This record gives sequence, C-alpha cells and structure tokens, in this order.
Amino acid sequence: MSEIGLRERKKQRMYQVVSDIAIRLFLEKGFDAVSVAEVAAAAEISKPTLFRYFPAKEDLVLYRFADHEDEAARVVSGEASPIGALRRHFLEGLERHDPVTGLNDAPEVLAFHALLYGTPSLVARLYGYQERSEAALAEALGGGLDARLAAGQIVAVQRILALENWRRIAAGERLADVRADAVAAAERAFGLLAAGLPSFA
Repeated sequence: MSEIGLRERKKQRMYQVVSDIAIRLFLEKGFDAVSVAEVAAAAEISKPTLFRYFPAKEDLVLYRFADHEDEAARVVSGEASPIGALRRHFLEGLERHDPVTGLNDAPEVLAFHALLYGTPSLVARLYGYQERSEAALAEALGGGLDARLAAGQIVAVQRILALENWRRIAAGERLADVRADAVAAAERAFGLLAAGLPSFA
C-alpha cells in the first residue's frame, strides 16, 4: 500500500475513533455538559489536534453524516430519471432499516437521533450539511436555478420522511407498524416530486 493510502486510512480511523468517543460522552452526560477538552483527554490527543480534525464541537457528532453529504448526488449520477433513482434508493434504505431513513429502532440509533434533534446547536449545524447536500445534488442535476429548486425540494422530502419515521418510533410505535406507512409515504412523496418536477422525473 502507498504511503498516501496508509496516511489516509490512519486519518479516517482517527476521525472515526474520536467521533465515537465524543458521541459516547455526549450520550452519557449531554452535549452541553461535555467540553472539547474532555473529549480530547478521553481520545488521548491534544485539543489543537482535535480541532485540526473537527473545527467545531458539533462536527464530532455530524461526522456520522459525512458519507451521506453527497449521497443523493451520487445516486442520480448518470440516471435518466433522477427522481426515480432517488425513490428506489430511499425505498431500499427503508428495506435495510438504514438509520438515515429514520426507520430503525436500535437503541443506539434512537439515542443518537435524540441527541442530534434535541440539541439546538447540532440542529443548526445540520442545516449547513443539508445546504451542502442540496448544492451537490443541484450540480449533479445540471446546475442552474431549476436544478437548485429541485434539489431543495428533494432534500426536504427526504428529511421530512426520515423525521416522521424517527418521531413515531421514538414515541414508542413498533417498527413493523411504522414500516408500511413509511413505504406508502415515500411512494406518495416521490410521486408528488415527479409530478411537480417533470423534467427531473
């Protein structure tokens, strides 16, 4: 393996390890009750080193979304029907109980989402992630105002569907009971997108 490849793997491992340690501490004590210095100490690195990897405290949590930031853009790449491709992708995610779809009742996933959506500074930081996701999708859709409008609607639909699934499961509904509604809601939502955005359907 090349030196660059090895360095990159070590860097990615560091991101993962530090993020996991931070999230464990935040879940135990609460996001606001844990300092960056505590996270650095638990990860056995200096504060400046931690900030080289994670510019803001919130990024320690949102790192889990890093791989998903340009996911929608990757899904539509080379597809004749971008909305059709995204619909299939979301439905496949529901089938796999992908945490990103909100249809997952694993205790650690529910706890993570409660941390994320229950912490105002994380919700605010998440908005930046969504903006970057929209921008990447708009570029993949061809750029221009129409593509940006379509990307904004698509990302909003995915976010609302996932939040609805998570809220129902977090409120105590059984995953099996939510699943059928989640599939029907996704079909309906993507149908509305296709009808409203025919040039991307």
